[in-house]
Amino acid sequence: MTEMAGKQLKILSISDVELSLLYCSQTAERFSDVDLVISCGDLPASYLDYISSSINAPLYYVFGNHQNWNEIHQERGENPSLSIGYDLHRHCRQYNGQLLIAGIEGSICYNQGPKQYTQFQMWMNIFALFPVLFWNKLRYGRFLDIFVTHASPWKIHDQEDSAHIGIKAFRWFDRVFKPLYHLHGHIHVYRTSTVTETMYYQTRIVNTYGYREIFLDPSMLHRKERR
Repeated sequence: MTEMAGKQLKILSISDVELSLLYCSQTAERFSDVDLVISCGDLPASYLDYISSSINAPLYYVFGNHQNWNEIHQERGENPSLSIGYDLHRHCRQYNGQLLIAGIEGSICYNQGPKQYTQFQMWMNIFALFPVLFWNKLRYGRFLDIFVTHASPWKIHDQEDSAHIGIKAFRWFDRVFKPLYHLHGHIHVYRTSTVTETMYYQTRIVNTYGYREIFLDPSMLHRKERR
């Protein structure tokens, strides 16, 4: 794993579907220059572990609406109190002392399953991040660099069916807190014409279904127009 200062940061963001490209003996060679792995949800723990350990990069994740703690730790045969990486849900984490990453798990509530939230509950999840975001602003001059969710924002990459409606709070969050990137999953991509990347105010919103490679210049973290 390479140092962040003086080079582009490379992020491997994954979600929703397992790919043989990432789950094979060539993974370490193909993605040797990746600095960190971000999972936007609905992937098995064994898959996440394999990728992270193969390329020797830390894992940051949120849960999707088709997974939960018990399922992941039963799969691994471990105590549920143990973690497979850095859970971002309602937390802000730092990578290498500079990159600020926060997230919200799950999707809109459509059948009362695990990791599903109403629009109101998603607002409450967002409000829980306020203290650390304002602390970031005071200490670093910015609220956040990368926002990670499973669901997409309202009317950006979302769909009309009840399970894939976007989250209103996320759209507001991006406009107000100005993360450089908002990475999400949940919306499956079956056509090349599907829009998977949108610039919304100062935030680049990316659907990372399967996988996406994100390149970030560290100098972007301190741009005055983000303040």
